[in-house]
Amino acid sequence: MKRSPLAQTQFLSAHDVATIVSHLGAAAALSRMADYIREDFLRWQEFDKCARVASHSAGGVIELMPISDAKTYAFKYVNGHPKNTQVGLPTVMAFGVLADVATGVPELLSELTLTTALRTAAMSALAARALARPNSRVMALIGNGAQSEFQALAFHHLLGIAEIRLFDTDHGATEKLLRNLAHTAIRLIPCQNVAQAVRGADIVTTVTADKTNATILTPELIEPGMHINGVGGDCPGKTELHPDVLRGASVFVEYEPQTRIEGDLQHLPADFAVTELWQVLKGQATGRTHDAQVTLFDSVGFALEDYSALRFMRDAAAQLGIGQRLALIPELANPKDLFSLIRPASKPAPRAAHATALAASAVPELALSA
Repeated sequence: MKRSPLAQTQFLSAHDVATIVSHLGAAAALSRMADYIREDFLRWQEFDKCARVASHSAGGVIELMPISDAKTYAFKYVNGHPKNTQVGLPTVMAFGVLADVATGVPELLSELTLTTALRTAAMSALAARALARPNSRVMALIGNGAQSEFQALAFHHLLGIAEIRLFDTDHGATEKLLRNLAHTAIRLIPCQNVAQAVRGADIVTTVTADKTNATILTPELIEPGMHINGVGGDCPGKTELHPDVLRGASVFVEYEPQTRIEGDLQHLPADFAVTELWQVLKGQATGRTHDAQVTLFDSVGFALEDYSALRFMRDAAAQLGIGQRLALIPELANPKDLFSLIRPASKPAPRAAHATALAASAVPELALSA
């Protein structure tokens, strides 16, 4: 029987991913991540897609996010538990796999907690490049938790945002963001409330964590020409925007069947018109049509973005020689004999006992007379 090469899986830990980002720099990592996402969105129709599978509980949600094309299958395991920080755990934790469609071999197993933060920010910036006014320089960032620094850096490096107004009900979160980004050229302005933060902003990003039907943005806060990047509303019962904010805007989504269930769009009837972003990126639909238009990206996170993120991390790790190989799949001399892994090894009888037994069986009469 011809044996296939040993199927090994590349593993990237959180430390490995952090090392990749340190080597590349945050600006390059976010830019390349956005490029990978754009490449895959431009071949949207090549993918077998579905909404993620969610298991909801009182405290949060655990989700599986699968997608594949003809060559590669990917999935992400991810949770969202807003109260985790009270017990020293992240709100979001994730890992993911890239597998070969032809054989099913898992080729990459990677952390996706840090990677998801990078890909979410890259996706936000990619959408804003297509939808926001080209001369946008001021952003309001409502919600200053674990995702906020990534959003700030993505908009600064990929869109040229120079000033970011900050607001969070937790003042400690805002202070954390100010410390983490003190080394950058971004003008960071803490604000006392949402209204102060959004006044005069070109872009408003909401990235709050509470699992509730909140109204972070209401219609009177929205100004002509704003682009709204709604990130925090991402599961049933978890929203950030008053329904009239959506009614007053041109709304763009990732994967419509999923966003209607999970996004701020869940408040509106099934016939409310939206446009999937891939159509804008591919030139099949119009994004912003004039400077006074209000555009809104109802972002919930879609599996294709994780597929792109895993591809990027795999390639970057290979270029930098980072990661390790895991024997996740057993090596078998006969692939039909899985039991060989646990079959007890046969043991020969001890020599002395074996010799005595032979002697006794050869001369039974002597043994009796003795």
